[in-house]
Amino acid sequence: MTGKPEDSLRIENIVASAKITDSLDLPQIASHIKDADYNKKRFPGVVIRMQDPKIAALVFSSGKVVLTGAKSINNLDRGLEILGNLLRELSIDIPKELSYTIQNIVTSADLGTGINLNKIAVGFNLERIEYEPEQFPGLVYRLEDPKVVVLLFGSGKLIITGGKVTDDARRAVLKIKDDLSKLGLF
Repeated sequence: MTGKPEDSLRIENIVASAKITDSLDLPQIASHIKDADYNKKRFPGVVIRMQDPKIAALVFSSGKVVLTGAKSINNLDRGLEILGNLLRELSIDIPKELSYTIQNIVTSADLGTGINLNKIAVGFNLERIEYEPEQFPGLVYRLEDPKVVVLLFGSGKLIITGGKVTDDARRAVLKIKDDLSKLGLF
């Protein structure tokens, strides 16, 4: 790989929540929306899988919704708009403008070179890391600013989770690069 690790960032999943109304009739929604899945014994909400964008909407009787699977903020916006339109078609009173709160952005990145996790485990702030190679092949590094968790793998691949804005992942990669450089490991 050539280029900077921060240029390799790729959003893998965005999870967001929204309150779209005060209450919803889940059996009605499940019976009228194509691709809606409702099995009260298995899960307390209706699962609506969209194909374009590829997003799942988890719809609860409280009027709350969780959107998952989005690969971009634009897809998240489109997914919520599609869901709102589907529910309006059932004569459910849904506000024209819907908004959501991002709960988690999962991003991947690549340092472009292998890294020695044992040396990192010794060099990094021990209160902020977990490294048990017998249990999990990656090193877990909890950052304070941005407040994210980074999984580092020996291949140089990273998974950044817990971000609330897309820039959190870029800032995390820059911090990891800086920390590794200070230890002479990058």
